[in-house]
Amino acid sequence: MKLLLRADASPTIGAGHIARVVAYAERAIARGWEVCFAGRTDNAEWLASRLDELPVTHVPVSPWESLASGFDAVLVDHYSVGDVRGEVNAAGALLVSIEDDTFGRRPADVVVDSGLTPGPRPADGSGVLLRGVSYTALRDVVLRTRARRSGRDFGTPPHVTVVLGGADWAETVGLLLRALSDTGLPFVADAVVRGEPVVPELVEGQVVRVAAPHPGLLDLLATTDVAVSASGVTFLELCCLGVPTAAVQLVDNQVPGYRAALGLGLAAGLGEAATLAQRLPSVISALRGLLTDARLRSSLSGAAASTVDGLGADRVLDVLAAY
Repeated sequence: MKLLLRADASPTIGAGHIARVVAYAERAIARGWEVCFAGRTDNAEWLASRLDELPVTHVPVSPWESLASGFDAVLVDHYSVGDVRGEVNAAGALLVSIEDDTFGRRPADVVVDSGLTPGPRPADGSGVLLRGVSYTALRDVVLRTRARRSGRDFGTPPHVTVVLGGADWAETVGLLLRALSDTGLPFVADAVVRGEPVVPELVEGQVVRVAAPHPGLLDLLATTDVAVSASGVTFLELCCLGVPTAAVQLVDNQVPGYRAALGLGLAAGLGEAATLAQRLPSVISALRGLLTDARLRSSLSGAAASTVDGLGADRVLDVLAAY
């Protein structure tokens, strides 16, 4: 089987699409498939380096019939690509489309929506519909880290990781660090963010370290007691790891995932990033609760880890291989 992966990353759209196609590349290569990638990896270099390790062949983006020619299947994880099923099929390939609710929705031979609670989907002539969190595709390093976290105790002081994805959310991270500081509790916090967030004045027992996104993020998460995360791909990774998490809704495409996460008891909710400053007392209260309430942490951790196992890429590839 020869598989083409099509996705982009940028400072505007973040790195989540690249994280997902890396997961598909790892599992496809483990099956002995030939894998190629087309797209930009700006702002996601720490993820894209994995494609070179596997190795995955990079091919230039070109018109769809030309791009898909010679492949058995083309997997598209992109919000700005429209209906390309006709061109891909004309080139002799199946189209696999990754969508997040209405974002990235297009007709395809195989449609994948790994949302926590996918809503109704209008009929558009698509073939196989694979919907639900069991189709969440996470990278091998996440699955290995899940095993490493098994049985670990809560740290003293607790280790907190603040990670909002690959785009520049430095202002929001600064507000979250302020809220953490205002809990008055001791912690060691790693803020993984592009840009330079404002680090607040800290009280005794509080430590903040700031770094740009990097390949060692999963090493941090292996020892993280509490995380603060956006409601995208990284949040699903945290669920798989069983990290008690406070979730923030950064952008519109995260609304369904954020609401579902709270409804299923997978995270504490901090609300929309745009209104954090106005709601700082409630944010401080939610973070204080996560840092002090062992029963809450245990409940969130257990619910999240039992909901997201991260094995979705293999489940999708099984369907594709049998198509």
